[in-house]
Amino acid sequence: MTTIDHAHWQRRLDDLVARHGVPGAQLGILRLGADGADDEVFTAATGVLHAGTGQPATTDSVWQIGSITKVWTATVIMQLVDEGRFTLDTPVVDIVTDLELRDPDVTKEVTVRHLLTHSSGIDGDVFTDTGRGDDALRKYVAELSTAAQNHPLGATWSYCNSGYSILGRIIEVTTGQTWDAAIKEKLFVPLGLTRTGTLPEEAMVFAHSVGHLKGGDEPVVAPVWALPRSVAPAGLINADVADVLAFARMHLTGGRAADGTQVLAEASTAAMAAFQVDCPEKILLGDSWGLGWFRCDWNGHRAIGHDGNTIGQAAFLRLLPEVGLAVALNTNIGSAIPLYQDLFGEIFAELAGVDLPPRFELPAEPIVVDATPYVGVYSRESVQLEVFLDGDQPMIRITLTGPVAQLEEAKPETHPLVAVEDALFAVQLDGSEAHFPVRFYTLPTGEDYIHLGARATPKRTA
Repeated sequence: MTTIDHAHWQRRLDDLVARHGVPGAQLGILRLGADGADDEVFTAATGVLHAGTGQPATTDSVWQIGSITKVWTATVIMQLVDEGRFTLDTPVVDIVTDLELRDPDVTKEVTVRHLLTHSSGIDGDVFTDTGRGDDALRKYVAELSTAAQNHPLGATWSYCNSGYSILGRIIEVTTGQTWDAAIKEKLFVPLGLTRTGTLPEEAMVFAHSVGHLKGGDEPVVAPVWALPRSVAPAGLINADVADVLAFARMHLTGGRAADGTQVLAEASTAAMAAFQVDCPEKILLGDSWGLGWFRCDWNGHRAIGHDGNTIGQAAFLRLLPEVGLAVALNTNIGSAIPLYQDLFGEIFAELAGVDLPPRFELPAEPIVVDATPYVGVYSRESVQLEVFLDGDQPMIRITLTGPVAQLEEAKPETHPLVAVEDALFAVQLDGSEAHFPVRFYTLPTGEDYIHLGARATPKRTA
C-alpha cells in the first residue's frame, strides 16, 4: 500500500493552487490504520489567508467549511433519533409546534426525513438576517411562513438551506440549548476538536481565512466575512482540516471517536451514507442523497461527501469508506472546483487506485438541440433565470435577488448555454474554468423545472 508522501502532496498543493489562481488553501488526508496500525494523517497549507494583508495560510488556521456544516447538523439529528426523541418520519410540527409554512398541508406533513434529504420543496435560499442573538433561529423559522413552496412535498430534490435551519431549530427545541451549544456538546467535545467553532468571535482567536470574490494576479477580498447566524446549521462552522478529518474519521469508523467513544450509533452512521433520494442532475455533486451526505459513484466505487460555499470561500470533503480514506480541502475563493478536481483526482488515484468520473465538459463536436421548449422565466426566492434565444443560440440570464445578492454585490449575468444532449446544457459561471450542468425536466405532475447549481427552479406560467 502506498504511504502518504508528505513532500509530494505539499508540492502538488503549492503547484495547483498557483495554477488556478487560488489565494490560499489547506489540505488534509486521512487513511485509517489497518490491523491495529496507527492512522496516517497529512495536513498542508499554502498561499495566504487574506490577499490584502498577505498573512500566510498555515495548517492550524481556521476556514469556513460552509455547507459541510449540514452533515454535522444531520449527525446531531441522528444522535437525537438514537436517543428516542423523535423518528425520521416524525412531522416537524410535532417538534417545532409553532412551525407555520406558506402551504398549510406542507406544515402538517413535512418530516425530519424530508429536511435531511432536501425533498421538502421549501424555498432553500432564504437568507433572512434575524440578528446575532440566541433567538436567531426561532425568529428565522417564524419568517418561513412567507417563503415559497418551490415544488410539491417529496416530488423532487432541490438543495435546501432553509430546511437545515429548521433542523437546527429542532435541535434547539429538543435539547433546550442553542444549536451552537448543542453541536459543541454533542460533537465538538466528544471528538476532541480544538479549533472548530460556529461564531465569528470563536474564529477570531485563531488565524482565519477571509473570502475572495476573485483570485489570480488581481485578487478581490469579499466585502462580508460570514453569512447571518440564522443559517448557521446550514453553513457556519469554521474549522481547520485536522478537525474536519476527525469528524470524517468518526463516520469511517462506525460512529466512534479516536478515543473509542461511540459518538453516533453504528446503524445511524451507516444510514446517513445509505441511499434516500435520487438527484435529478447527477453531475455537479452526487447521483443521490443520504441523510446529510451526498453519494457519488466513482466508476463503481461508492464515495460520500459534501461541499461548502460561503462568501468567497469553498470547502470540499470526500470519504471513500471501502479503503478508509478521507480528503478535505479548504479554500478562500468561491470558484475552486477545478482545484478540487485536479487535486482529489490525483490523491484518490494514487492512494486508493480509484479514478474520479470524467469531468463534465463540452462535447467534442457541437450538438444541435431544439431549445425552444425550454425558453421562459424560472424563478424562486433568491434567483430569476431567464432562458431565451439569441438567434439560434440559447442563453441564460441569471439575476440574484434578496439578501445574498446584496451581500455579494451581485449583478445580472448572461451566459450562453451549450448543448450536451437533449435537455442537458453546459454553462460557465463566476469566471470559473469549470462548466456547470443545466438540466431541464418535468415532474410527473406536469410542471416544468430547471436544475442549476443543485437547485430546482420552477418555470413560471403567464
